[in-house]
Amino acid sequence: MKKAIIEHLTQDFESYTNQTRNDIEFWFARDLQHLLGYTEWRNFTKVIDKAKTACETTGHLIGDHFVDINKTIAMPKGASKDIPDYMLSRFACYLIAQNGDPQKEQIAFAQNYFAVQTRKYEIIERRISDWERLQARHKLSFSEKELSGLIFERTGNEKDFGIIRSQGDKALFGFTTSQMKERLGVQASRPLADFLPTITIKAKDFATEITIFNVKEKDIHQGNRIAWEHITNNQSVRKILLERGIRPEDLPPEEDVKKLERRVKSEDNLLLENPDKLASA
Repeated sequence: MKKAIIEHLTQDFESYTNQTRNDIEFWFARDLQHLLGYTEWRNFTKVIDKAKTACETTGHLIGDHFVDINKTIAMPKGASKDIPDYMLSRFACYLIAQNGDPQKEQIAFAQNYFAVQTRKYEIIERRISDWERLQARHKLSFSEKELSGLIFERTGNEKDFGIIRSQGDKALFGFTTSQMKERLGVQASRPLADFLPTITIKAKDFATEITIFNVKEKDIHQGNRIAWEHITNNQSVRKILLERGIRPEDLPPEEDVKKLERRVKSEDNLLLENPDKLASA
């Protein structure tokens, strides 16, 4: 495809900027029909139907990506008429392009255009997920450091924290810290939390924060009472997770946080050196 045609189609596609509703972006099918060079709506709906089937086949809910609507258009002499339309997600646009006639220049362009746009969205989504996990892990480290200092201040024994934390893990997971490491294939020398998913890291942090608050509020000094406080809080958090259908001990391990930090830092450096590389990675 010639550069001039690509530039023209890019301008054409971007002239129909996506809409947003409740912070969810979408495109109108009638606009996409024009962009893809379909003159007849009935012919375009055949492509939409194929895209719906592809959506369902890939395990996505059709209703999440193809929303039936009616659009009112102006008619001669001040009249109006309702016509059928769809609100389409970016993924739906990509599937429609994939199921169109690749011999049409607009279709060939759209297949790549929406593939790139979808990839950008996936990168952003993954980056946010990575960032949330890193932030949760850093927050847990801070909370555990505060609890460790508080326990030492109250009991005078720095070893009490490790014992109390393991007892808390037993209450949260049903397994001790060392047992959970074996269960998840984590080296004995590595922190368990470095391999936990975000939801479990936040659960541990929540229980730890409650322990810190109550130790201060109730002015607890005895090691066994602090341990019981921490056990009770982890049991309560576990109860909430189980009620929501989450068994923390059954969740698979995630990428090592240390590797995740290095990867994110590497991507940041790549972005600073060449912004275009990250978007096309």
